[in-house]
Amino acid sequence: EPLSVAVHACQRGKLSFGQKVLVCGAGPIGLVNMMVAKASGASVTITDISESRLDKAKELGADATFHVTSRDCRETADKIVDMSGLSDLTIECTGVEASIGTGLWATKPGGSYVQVGYGKAEVNFPIVAVGIREIDIYGIFRYANCYPKALSLEASGAVNEKSLVTHRYHLQEPAKAF
Repeated sequence: EPLSVAVHACQRGKLSFGQKVLVCGAGPIGLVNMMVAKASGASVTITDISESRLDKAKELGADATFHVTSRDCRETADKIVDMSGLSDLTIECTGVEASIGTGLWATKPGGSYVQVGYGKAEVNFPIVAVGIREIDIYGIFRYANCYPKALSLEASGAVNEKSLVTHRYHLQEPAKAF
């Protein structure tokens, strides 16, 4: 199911071979989005506030990682752009307002932005910059008819979701999982 979400996000954002992709958030959903983008021939930069999550992203093939330390979305976006250039497609997986703004500012004019993560019901974002720069914004809710592609990616070895598993617990040990 998480892999189907990533396939759907990449499809909604019209990902194509050779594009620069920015994934905001290196949690499980961000990582599967990174994996699908990489399997589609994209160059991927991924961001997070957690160094350990960024280490996992590097291990799984991120082309570049960026450790977010500021809530100033314009400043963060400028640093990401200095490092990796503007993204053709941004996939925002956190739902955090500062990350949403960062993703929009780091998307190139005429680029695409997909909102995967959900946080607060209402957020502020740079609407004028989005309009002037003609950024296409897409929302997704889960997935739509993406299981066959997700299963194909997994079966072919292009994406290895099993690499995301860090711990295993018996059903009798739920408290240990937390």
